[in-house]
Amino acid sequence: MLKKLLYSSFLLLSVLITQAQDLHFSQYFNAPLLVNPANTGFTPDYDYRVGVHHRNQWASVGNPYRTQSIWGDLQLLNNKLENGWLGIGGAILQDVAGSSILTGTRAFGTIAYHQMLGARSLLSGGFGLGWVNKRIDLSKLTFDNQWNGKFFDNTINPNEPFATNQSNYLTLSAGLNYSYFPTDNLYLNIGLAANHINRPSETFYGPTSADTRLDVRYTAFANMSAKVDDRWIVNSNMYVSQMANAWETVIGVNTQRSLNDDGSLQLIMGGYYRVSDAIIPMIGFNLKDYRFTINYDATVSSLGRFNNGRGAYEISIVRDGIFSSSSGRSVKCPSVRF
Repeated sequence: MLKKLLYSSFLLLSVLITQAQDLHFSQYFNAPLLVNPANTGFTPDYDYRVGVHHRNQWASVGNPYRTQSIWGDLQLLNNKLENGWLGIGGAILQDVAGSSILTGTRAFGTIAYHQMLGARSLLSGGFGLGWVNKRIDLSKLTFDNQWNGKFFDNTINPNEPFATNQSNYLTLSAGLNYSYFPTDNLYLNIGLAANHINRPSETFYGPTSADTRLDVRYTAFANMSAKVDDRWIVNSNMYVSQMANAWETVIGVNTQRSLNDDGSLQLIMGGYYRVSDAIIPMIGFNLKDYRFTINYDATVSSLGRFNNGRGAYEISIVRDGIFSSSSGRSVKCPSVRF
């Protein structure tokens, strides 16, 4: 009973408090457009990529909190521009809290330009425009004044000043990336981005004196890939996100182990840590142009007392592709690969 009450309280807070973190994935590096619009079209060895993502969390506390997405991007003008190219992309995400009490749907498009700076570095800038819909099922919510002394009675008028059960708005994002590749076996990348830079309003209430505008969400990341030998590539990553008083920091390492001579079959193994929240082991496979990755978030925060350390699992599938192997496409910047 205590677990259900705590879960319900948390869910109500997630419904009514708008100044919180956006949608997120532990495998943020497999959701590049969500992290930074400047990642759009940043596929040195390929013309396009598409991905799907599913996250399921807190199932052990109550009804699970589910997030899923589909995204894709591609290069344009690669063979038209001597030292750069254009990238366009888009994604659709949906976030469902509990038994559909709160549902968030987001669709956005992104565009980026990538410019070589000499032979060993690249600067990228991107913009994104998104549409967001947040919807709540008021019939599934209970409030303190519906307590009749014995139980919560949904037939009692809650007297809450809801004006609507939906909130719709447009959101703008922008970002920059810088990449440096001193050798063919070493790659460094940092990026900064800002989302909700137009500070849209998100509320289910009518006109109020309270500020219902979303805070700008800032993200930063740093990646390094190093080819150790013909069998091993090591990737280290750090991601930081801040929105109002909410912070998320994820750090970790994953390795790619080639299981054959040409690198078309790889084993992925790694581990990450979300500061003050979860330990995240990860495993996956690269099979030719497909990458399958699964991770599990083991809770180490105070929530672990109620979910027995069971946090979330996450699955992603990414497909990289070339439109035509005979197209004579230009590869302008190197990447660490087998």
